[in-house]
Amino acid sequence: MQSPIVMSVIGPDRPGLVELIASTVKAAGGNWLESRMCHLGGQFAGILRIGVTSEAHDELLRAVNALEAKGLSVVVKDAGDSAETACSEVAVVEIVGADRPGIVSQISNAFAKRGVNVEELSTECRSAPMSGEPLFEARARVCIPADCDSDDLRRDLELIAADLMVDVSFESA
Repeated sequence: MQSPIVMSVIGPDRPGLVELIASTVKAAGGNWLESRMCHLGGQFAGILRIGVTSEAHDELLRAVNALEAKGLSVVVKDAGDSAETACSEVAVVEIVGADRPGIVSQISNAFAKRGVNVEELSTECRSAPMSGEPLFEARARVCIPADCDSDDLRRDLELIAADLMVDVSFESA
């Protein structure tokens, strides 16, 4: 029987890092289940979920921790069989507008106040097409608990968006 581990990896980006991680996991008896990886500010950053048998568990931990000798910082946690948080609704929230400090802080505060779990968040700052001004874009997948009124959450987000002068969209997934 396989049990999952979750690991994060960060280090200077260079060609071959994903292959290095993948071959290390495979050689130690791990099964790559899912991942998110990207290049940020010259650094490679990744998070992975790996399945491993109890017999290969310790070997896998030794192997991935040995990646530190190759310039990567690695953090490994046993994922266990924790139950998923019950969602009454999953939604996708998108935010677009002129960049300014505090956008993520205010939006995430609205989620936290209502017990909404941010399951995935992707943000980016780029130049606006016409003006060249910094444009902030965010996309969040959130888990809304049964005791949270989606309409109230939507209204809270719209008030924040008006205050920050950004556009926000809220769609059930």
